[in-house]
Amino acid sequence: MKKRELGKSGIFVSELGFGAMSLPLDLRVANNIFDAALHAGINFFDTADLYNHGENEKMIASLLKGRRNDIVLATKVGNEFHPDENGWTWNPSKKHIMDAVKKSLQRLGTDYIDLYQLHGGTMEDEIDETIDAFESLKKEGLILEYGISSIRPTVINRFLEKSNATSVMMQYSILDRRPEEWFSMIERDGASVITRGTLAKGLLTGEGTNEEKVRKGVGLYEQKQLLNTIDWLQTQTNDIHAAAIQYILSERNVATALVGASSTQQLIDSVSAYQKGCSYETIEKIRDQTMKHQYKEHRLN
Repeated sequence: MKKRELGKSGIFVSELGFGAMSLPLDLRVANNIFDAALHAGINFFDTADLYNHGENEKMIASLLKGRRNDIVLATKVGNEFHPDENGWTWNPSKKHIMDAVKKSLQRLGTDYIDLYQLHGGTMEDEIDETIDAFESLKKEGLILEYGISSIRPTVINRFLEKSNATSVMMQYSILDRRPEEWFSMIERDGASVITRGTLAKGLLTGEGTNEEKVRKGVGLYEQKQLLNTIDWLQTQTNDIHAAAIQYILSERNVATALVGASSTQQLIDSVSAYQKGCSYETIEKIRDQTMKHQYKEHRLN
């Protein structure tokens, strides 16, 4: 599997990354998925302290044993659980970040995190304090690089301008092209894009449309538009799954496209789709004939 540099960090990540949020709690099943990912050449694994109240990080720790040096490990911070663990509050303060990283390191069973990401953000945040926390963690060697996970252009722009962030995680797919308007801004500041929602909740895998997923929608599509677009994509591509992945990776500023899997077969299907690829002509047709929405809020202009 090919690799791309994450920003200007010198860290190279696989073009397909693994989003661990959907990992099953059964350790045997999770280990089989993890093995399949490593065998396919995937080296980037993303989690968050928020996922399953930290249990997802603990699961990753079990899977990392003996393989830490083969992995580029990413997690996220910024959401502080209430004392009773019934909900959480946004907290990007330096104090919280410096405390949370130690807990993540303990749960992950490692002494450093490759990529530590701010898990959201608002324009009301004391951003200089937040960035100072990340820079302090870099100096201490507890993290190698840091980034932000956000879909708010105003928040992303301010974070990139004031920091040495190396990545921006955004929901991005053929069915949610809103981030494209801001790729040049991200590239200008030397950061890469990490995509989540690459397969649009599975609607771009060719397994058929799920009524509940369609009802909830993707991006700014209405239900009928969504169904019509998926039908059109299936008629225009030999493999909608392969086209969905190749479309994302056709953007030079995308470092890795995250895929999730709750079974080994799902992971293998995504790897096979990646390997199959899609023609340049098909990608251009998709780019020309699918809707390029824009964010309605949190805009710079």
